[in-house]
Amino acid sequence: MHTVIGFKERRYIEELRILTKSVAIDCIVDDGFDRIIYVVKKGDMGLAIGKNGDNIRRMQKVLGKRIEMVEEGDSLFEFVRNILRPIEVLEIKDGSESGMIRIVIKKKRDLGIAIGKGGSNAEKIRLLCRRMYNAEVVDIVAEGE
Repeated sequence: MHTVIGFKERRYIEELRILTKSVAIDCIVDDGFDRIIYVVKKGDMGLAIGKNGDNIRRMQKVLGKRIEMVEEGDSLFEFVRNILRPIEVLEIKDGSESGMIRIVIKKKRDLGIAIGKGGSNAEKIRLLCRRMYNAEVVDIVAEGE
């Protein structure tokens, strides 16, 4: 599920296309953490990042904000796995028809990375899941040691 993309987001998507020659499906401007999150078309991630991250650095310089990129997924599970990469996601527990989901990761030591500094990664997961799949992330839990 996609929502309407505003003028500002369209401008940022076009800027990514011009600078990196990659295709962004969606873009979220997160003013709370002063960043722009791009959802990049499957297979275009390497092109978007560039050699040694040059494209991301150039975009950050031009736009004046931190740039984060996530590759789209065919399913909600694959999409969440792409957001949390390199953390291993075991499963997504769905709360039936309510749209609430719980993300289960493999290692407890990766929980801090999944949540992020000041909750930035958790907020990124919530924003993207709500925007792309109309799913509300309730919490992120660890199953293993």
